[in-house]
Amino acid sequence: MWVNLINSRLDKEMQRPKNLLVFVHPKSGKENGRTTWENVSPIFSRAKVHTKVIVTERASHAYDVMLAATKEELSQYDGVVAVGGDGFFNEILNGFLSLWHKAPYPPAPADFVQSLGDYGDFSMHNTNERGDEGDSGTCYTGDGSQLLLPKEGFRFGIIPAGSTDAIVICTTGARDPITSALQIVMGKNVPLDITQIVRWRTTAESKVEPCVRYAASFAGYGFYGDVITESEKYRWMGPKRYDYAGTKVFLRHRSYEAEVAVLQVNSEETHPVEGGNQHRHFRAQRGLNKRQKVICRVNCEICTANPAVSSQSKPDSQWGEMGWLSFKGRYLSIGAAIIACRNGRAPDGLVADAHLADGFMHLILIKDCPRAFYLGHLLQLAKRDGDPLNFEFVEHHKETSAFTFRSSGNSSIWNLDGELFQAHQLSAQVFRGLINLFASGPPV
Repeated sequence: MWVNLINSRLDKEMQRPKNLLVFVHPKSGKENGRTTWENVSPIFSRAKVHTKVIVTERASHAYDVMLAATKEELSQYDGVVAVGGDGFFNEILNGFLSLWHKAPYPPAPADFVQSLGDYGDFSMHNTNERGDEGDSGTCYTGDGSQLLLPKEGFRFGIIPAGSTDAIVICTTGARDPITSALQIVMGKNVPLDITQIVRWRTTAESKVEPCVRYAASFAGYGFYGDVITESEKYRWMGPKRYDYAGTKVFLRHRSYEAEVAVLQVNSEETHPVEGGNQHRHFRAQRGLNKRQKVICRVNCEICTANPAVSSQSKPDSQWGEMGWLSFKGRYLSIGAAIIACRNGRAPDGLVADAHLADGFMHLILIKDCPRAFYLGHLLQLAKRDGDPLNFEFVEHHKETSAFTFRSSGNSSIWNLDGELFQAHQLSAQVFRGLINLFASGPPV
């Protein structure tokens, strides 16, 4: 009687999923994706959550399945679960959003738009016309964007089996497959910002051909792109390849000349250090910055605030030219943190006070500097309670909703959630809480 009563009550809890599409990456991380799923699948069975499991057999397999899926097929499920790492989730996310998300291209300053020549159409677009098919259940409408969901309450889940699993750590507080599985079957829900990246030119000689990609945690250039490029040569090493590749790239100490423009929402938050002793300023600012930090946590007031006054990217005509700050120089790295990006190598993340759904990115420009100085930045990044952003060569632009990038070289490699993306010229914007995850938020 008690079992029947409990089951009947659970059936009435609409937030709990009943049917899920599960993608398993058998080669992810230490190649334990299949084992990870076998360990947590009994949780789904006992919770009476039906799962259709697809074990991927090649690169982009999950992307192709999501891109080819019809509304009728996806509407059978309450969500999609990725058993793998951040890059695997990025693959699934891009397959889905390429079909169901419609938005204008990111805003850009006038000189950037002029460099595109005759291509000046920044109006509503989607990369696959099937995104217009029929009534797609729930329609999310942000500032100039629409997300057509296959059904109401459609969400995503991640069971960690990757090399870093930054998204899982930032959204559940733990890198634990069982914790993630329990939060999925219990129907936990947290919104997540997504950044749209549009590549306009692949190389300096390329024609203008816009290509849209999405990122959920991080987009990085320079050091970050070089590490992911180098690590691809050593996949047989497993997760250790990142340490090996990172060391090689650090010793190489390459910098790149580029132009960056930032849509600045609050100019007071930009704080390159001016003059004085670098180390003394570093210590003086440490306590001040700690007091100013508001860490994202479960039921975060910032992420759950009324989005009526949205911080999402608006067309350039609404912001005006005065909103753009432009920079040109040599950089060791350029990074856009959408969330804190906590992981085993950076326990507090790249930006400790980044939020899951505040509608902002944190753009971090690491200017060319001596190798020893850059090592100091990396050591602070690896420390708990460190301050990796308080250096003279670091420019931290908080609360930006869009930026543009142009390389002065022939080609450039970006790192999007751990996936390679070649782009000589690109623009990016963030959409506030575009998707929802089966997660509770970080219990910091």
